[in-house]
Amino acid sequence: MSMTTGSSPTTLPNQPAGRVAVVIEDDADIRNLLSAILTQAGFTCHASGTGAEGIEAVRSHQPIVTTLDISLPGIDGFEVARQIRAFSSTYIIMLSARDEEIDTLMGLDAGADDYLTKPFRPRELRARIEAMLRRYHLPGLTESGGPAPAAVPAAAPGAAPGGGTAAVDDHDDEAGWLEHNGLRINEEMWLCDVDGSTVELTRSEFDLLLAIMQGARRVISKDALALELRGDYATTGYVSDSDKRAVEVHMANLRRKLNDPVGAPRFIETVRGVGYRLADARRSTARR
Repeated sequence: MSMTTGSSPTTLPNQPAGRVAVVIEDDADIRNLLSAILTQAGFTCHASGTGAEGIEAVRSHQPIVTTLDISLPGIDGFEVARQIRAFSSTYIIMLSARDEEIDTLMGLDAGADDYLTKPFRPRELRARIEAMLRRYHLPGLTESGGPAPAAVPAAAPGAAPGGGTAAVDDHDDEAGWLEHNGLRINEEMWLCDVDGSTVELTRSEFDLLLAIMQGARRVISKDALALELRGDYATTGYVSDSDKRAVEVHMANLRRKLNDPVGAPRFIETVRGVGYRLADARRSTARR
């Protein structure tokens, strides 16, 4: 199979609607290989050979998954990731021939969710993508791959039907929300807000926050969070120092978006040498 920049998207017959991927890669052979892997996995694939074209492809096609090379002509992959993150929550898998830990951390800090070193095994890439889709239940899609119904906007914390007020329980299971100190997260609608204001998170940031919210005051180790990020791909249970550093980078980005300083946490507390847990709850009236 061949595919060149600017060509029509590659598809397979009877492919589920809504499964869209973007490949940003300047090497034509690798671009074609990635397009073939994603197409065989059931995606409509749009390929771009430069960073600028890739950014526009993500903006136009709103993909679930984006593969991104670091060494691109013009704008490098780190800057492409930063620009994409300004408007999209697509799952970014950064690909590079560089295998130094600093490159991995720079990629994650720029907004990538995962990092894979070239040469990569096609089965490994596909396994990571499929694990990601299972972890997130295809946000915005039904289980069959078709578009999901539009989510109903969430009421602000404390708002009751009809305009009254009500306090919010820390675990408002009936509505599908988990709440803590004004921070709310809904796994099914893939929404997060703080004091009624929406917070845009990457899929990895959302996954970390959800695990901590579900754990409440129980400490969640970095090892456990690293395995959570790897989803079903975590078959051995082995967690490297690089995996732990990746968790730290995602956590730092998450805290920045939540405006939650380490020294005076409102939401996430660091247990030094162990992991993370929810910070102490503020005194508030519990909703019944």
